[in-house]
Amino acid sequence: MSRFKTYLKEQNIELSPRRYFIDAMGAMAQGLFASLLIGTIFNTLGTQFEWPILNEIGGFAQKGVGPAMAVAIGYALKASPLVLFSLIGVGAAANELGGAGGPLAVYVIAILACECGKLVSKRTKVDILVTPAVTILVGVLLSKLIAPYIGQAATSFGKLIMIATDLQPFFMGIAVSVLVGIALTLPISSAAICAALSLTGLAGGAAVAGCCAQMIGFAVMSFRENRWGGLVSQGIGTSMLQMPNIVKNPAVWIPPILASAVTGPLATCVFHLQNNGPAVASGMGTCGLVGQIGVYTGWVNDVAEGTKTAITAMDWVGLVLICFVLPAVLSLIFCEIERKLGWIKKDDLKLQ
Repeated sequence: MSRFKTYLKEQNIELSPRRYFIDAMGAMAQGLFASLLIGTIFNTLGTQFEWPILNEIGGFAQKGVGPAMAVAIGYALKASPLVLFSLIGVGAAANELGGAGGPLAVYVIAILACECGKLVSKRTKVDILVTPAVTILVGVLLSKLIAPYIGQAATSFGKLIMIATDLQPFFMGIAVSVLVGIALTLPISSAAICAALSLTGLAGGAAVAGCCAQMIGFAVMSFRENRWGGLVSQGIGTSMLQMPNIVKNPAVWIPPILASAVTGPLATCVFHLQNNGPAVASGMGTCGLVGQIGVYTGWVNDVAEGTKTAITAMDWVGLVLICFVLPAVLSLIFCEIERKLGWIKKDDLKLQ
């Protein structure tokens, strides 16, 4: 066993939850952003301004989503160049055969193919043949064998969440908003989770609400400690910056979580906020305003398809209130209550 562990270490294979569930998933989300998401934004701009070249560019970017995710995962797993480049074909196969649940299929299969490729990497004199062959064979064969089932499972679970949200928007609005918001602040990728489950519609809107509550909430309630730099870095960057403070004092997490429990059902029951854009945007919140761009993209698509007559003033009011105003006001109120109770003390929210 010790020899096997030594071999794994030599091949830079680390069997750890952090590498597979945090590093790989975070990288997968970046691959999604750099292909599907940016392609969708180009498509939306092309449609709105009637610039066909942007639609063409967006289409090419979207087609690269499978390879982009796989290569990003390989990069996070510290794959050698031959393994990394071989994952291009693996990602294309897994994403295509995984159907609507392609992102989850790519995530699972890219990790397995990458680690198998790393097992043999630089161990033979014909490495240029052996490493790509093993990586691609393992990845494509697994794609044919299990990608459809992984995709179906992810899609079914995502549909279950969306159907449950449509049937019970109040309680599911709370659950989805709170859980996806928590995932956004944790060192895992809420965007990758939403993409893997194809989480859109009313459930996608609740997810957007929860993520915004975390980002805007922490940005505003920690303003006295972090001033404008903290407001920007958390408000349009990431609330994950607060994780060290959450570990030290978990009470600082209560205000944005409570805010998400309020904005989630308001999004689903009052404003009927839906994200019918790319599912990855459901888990982005206000990071680069991607969540809001996703909602707007969904509006444009719905209008084009005839399922929505027009983008109304109420749509914009709901988006602004749910994503910016209410998270700021509610989190600040809850935080001030905790400060008066002594649960949050001076500098508890200060970024290091």
